[in-house]
Amino acid sequence: MAEPAKLTLYSDWWSSCSQRVLIVLNIKGLEYEYKAVNLLKGEHFDPEFEKLNPMNYVPALVDGDTVIGDSFAIILYLEDKYPQHPLLPQDPKKKALNLQAASIVSSSIQPFQNLAVLQFIENKFNADEKLTWAQNHINKGFAGLSKLLKEHAGKYATGDEVQLADVFLAPQIYAGLARFQIDMSLYPTLARLNDAYNKLPAFQAALPQRQPNEPSPS
Repeated sequence: MAEPAKLTLYSDWWSSCSQRVLIVLNIKGLEYEYKAVNLLKGEHFDPEFEKLNPMNYVPALVDGDTVIGDSFAIILYLEDKYPQHPLLPQDPKKKALNLQAASIVSSSIQPFQNLAVLQFIENKFNADEKLTWAQNHINKGFAGLSKLLKEHAGKYATGDEVQLADVFLAPQIYAGLARFQIDMSLYPTLARLNDAYNKLPAFQAALPQRQPNEPSPS
């Protein structure tokens, strides 16, 4: 019997959207091939990559004849097809909470720090305005997430097990700290969660500096 085709992930090392997917692949113990797409060099506009994701964003996942070009859709696909270590609880209320937290990150924070958006802001104004823009939207999102999760967080975002909310929160907090100088002391619940994520091998292996195409220091 032929072995199932290995998953292929098209990614760039510093993409927080790709980082989400990497965490899920690691949690579920799935083997995959990493194919680098250098955003700064514009490789996401290559016609061949556009066939995988017509929006020209990373990540993109190929699983046999299935091609998915959105991190949220990829994660839900992996959750359905590979049910080991489930990330969505069966309880409808808790499931909705996880989906809400993930949606805040994916629709109300990350799009405003997207490379194309930041380049537009910098070109229209300046680099300082670009940072201010990103910080404003990240802080707004973190404030909302802190209120949402305050009464629900346990060891992790929605209890004592890693679930979907954590998968989205960890890369966003990392980006806030590493790229946008966010003061996490303003968000003690999120800061505590970040400390917990830093102890998890599946999360650590997904960090940008651990990826194959992370630029080596000169």
